[in-house]
Amino acid sequence: MDSLRPRDAQDVENAVREALTANQPLDIIGHGTKRGIGHGSATNAVLDLSALSTVTLYEPEELVLTVQAAAPLRDVQGLLATKQQEFAFEPVDTSALLGTPAARGTVGGMIGAGLAGPRRIKAGGIRDHLLGLHAVSGFGESFKAGGRVVKNVTGYDLCKLIAGSWGTLAVMTEVTLKVMPKAETEITLKLTGLGDIEAGQAMTAALGSPHDVSAAAHLPKSALRAAIAGLPGAGDAATLIRLEGIAASVGHRADVLRQDLAAFGPAEQLPAEASAPIWSALRDVAPFAAAGPLGQWAVWRIVCPPSSGAGLGRSLARETGGETFYDWAGGLIWAALPPSADAHAVALRQRVDAVGGHATLIRAPDAVRAMVDVFHPHVEGIAALNRRIKLGFDPQDIFNRGRLARRSVA
Repeated sequence: MDSLRPRDAQDVENAVREALTANQPLDIIGHGTKRGIGHGSATNAVLDLSALSTVTLYEPEELVLTVQAAAPLRDVQGLLATKQQEFAFEPVDTSALLGTPAARGTVGGMIGAGLAGPRRIKAGGIRDHLLGLHAVSGFGESFKAGGRVVKNVTGYDLCKLIAGSWGTLAVMTEVTLKVMPKAETEITLKLTGLGDIEAGQAMTAALGSPHDVSAAAHLPKSALRAAIAGLPGAGDAATLIRLEGIAASVGHRADVLRQDLAAFGPAEQLPAEASAPIWSALRDVAPFAAAGPLGQWAVWRIVCPPSSGAGLGRSLARETGGETFYDWAGGLIWAALPPSADAHAVALRQRVDAVGGHATLIRAPDAVRAMVDVFHPHVEGIAALNRRIKLGFDPQDIFNRGRLARRSVA
């Protein structure tokens, strides 16, 4: 496989133009940590952006960070931590779930995948924090979208299209992101022994309260999933509610919320040092880690209305013998399902369609991914719109060809 290693944005533009001339599709990678998600790209040429790894601007007082697309995410997060700042959307590290080397993800990969963690319900997703970018289109032309401050982002915001596009629209070379101060403290409350439906009701009550909840998750009772360090009662059903902010405020809100949730049972306050590791484990889907007891099972990421999450997850677990857990107060379901030829795709998508959700097959063997649609099929109207957007950015389908759609077999 040919590998092109541009040194700067001009090299990227030149490489894309040469690929257009040769009608040569390009597999766009930073460090390749998420190449196992989606369908295999139909190409024998890689555009390796790993040299574009510099932090070009960081203004902590303005809460703005500009970096090249392949800047290592772990290094950038370390830089932000020196100023007690962070990405509020809690980017997901897929290394444990996919069994890839840890701490190798890039900022560009984070944006391209668009996977946000537990605070998504409060802070929004990656696209809500992407202020601007420089990129090269499938016409071989460099372009700029957005700016370096929120007020500069006007009109048709191309940044929101690039986020979550899995590298199929343009090659990002530099991005500008909004960062936020880290909370002074966090407290996690734990309800034990609730069923999925009751847990959904408890999480809804917590989010509907005035106590500014920043995360709500539920792990059903299980003897199979990997235990989470710091979470007492391994295997027991656990409903978790997180509050963040100034210490005095968080303590008061936790006390009142505990009283508000009394109808669902006693809410235990977990040790302060346990809270952050627990939410990191949930964010990174550690219960279904590749090295854990469910490492050979297919893993689905299902987004649905929170009111439907508990019923949907419970039905899937019963019908397939699988394991689930819930984030975003039930709006995000992670499901590990026993091995099958199609990863239970037909039955799962019928269930998901019925509640107006969508499901992505995040982990499965290559043979399974070749047989099913990894990304949820769109209705014709949305599919037509996506085709028009693709034509507007990359009419020759040079970037990550075949990544989002299963190729038909003659």
